[in-house]
Amino acid sequence: MDSRLEERLAEYAATVKLGKGNLSVFLKVTEHARDLGLPMKPEDLLTAGGGQVRGAGAAAVRKILARHGIDATLAKEGGRTSRGTPGHMNRYVDLLNQLGEAGLFDFESVEAFWIARVREVLAAKPFRLKLDSNRSLRSAIRDLLAQTIDRQRSAPGRTDAGAVLQHLVGAKLDRVIQPGSIRHNSYSTADAPTERQGDFEVGDTVVHVTTAPASAVIKRCQQNLDDGFHPLLITLPERVAVAAGLAEDAGIAERFDILDIEQFLVLNLYEWHRFHTDNRGATFEEIVTRYNEIVEDVETDPGLQIKLR
Repeated sequence: MDSRLEERLAEYAATVKLGKGNLSVFLKVTEHARDLGLPMKPEDLLTAGGGQVRGAGAAAVRKILARHGIDATLAKEGGRTSRGTPGHMNRYVDLLNQLGEAGLFDFESVEAFWIARVREVLAAKPFRLKLDSNRSLRSAIRDLLAQTIDRQRSAPGRTDAGAVLQHLVGAKLDRVIQPGSIRHNSYSTADAPTERQGDFEVGDTVVHVTTAPASAVIKRCQQNLDDGFHPLLITLPERVAVAAGLAEDAGIAERFDILDIEQFLVLNLYEWHRFHTDNRGATFEEIVTRYNEIVEDVETDPGLQIKLR
């Protein structure tokens, strides 16, 4: 591969989330560039509704992967339902047009670059969780979350921490509420297309899960309150103060609760076992088992699984 081309692609990859949905889009748009030629117009690559990339479904992407000997589903919905897909596609088309104008575009090389990123994503190993009777459950959860952050730092663009938080909360809710009553979605599924009030809806409570609380999620909480719901925000321990400050600035700090994920996961374990410690680990194993079932059902990245050791 031309070193200039590789450098441009690497620079671009460092600015975007290399989730499976985006990778699906990049592969399919690269194929469009081969078939349609450059320059391309982004609007020509959208479906009639304007919110999906034409031809970026799971089956089409599987065919691309199969050409490279990869037997896997990259994303169940291809790149079609990921947050900000049209925007990512627009920027990527702009990059390809620039490469074409500079005489650097080479289909095989560009596709090979993204296939290499796909292999990296698919090769991700499960996270490890060690339950030790001599350590608190909070420390075990903290170690798990540290692994997710480390993986994100080593592979910019990944969103492992957010996905793990969301599905751990979902697994806990399934343990508290009757299984089957909670709707689970992939981490990349936006709220708007599914008409969700938040990540989970339980009775009149809307649960929001985030690793980086910002004004947008506080506005969602405000909207929940205006619509007659009771929001609950769950985040990382070190982000609780940030969320509380934003809620205070919005004037709604006294109207909803903000919990850290460790507190949310551990507190009920004490109550369920009447503050006896003997079976807490076994119950948390049930939550992890349910978490893995959720990940298998709604995600396509096996690296999000948690292996108990």
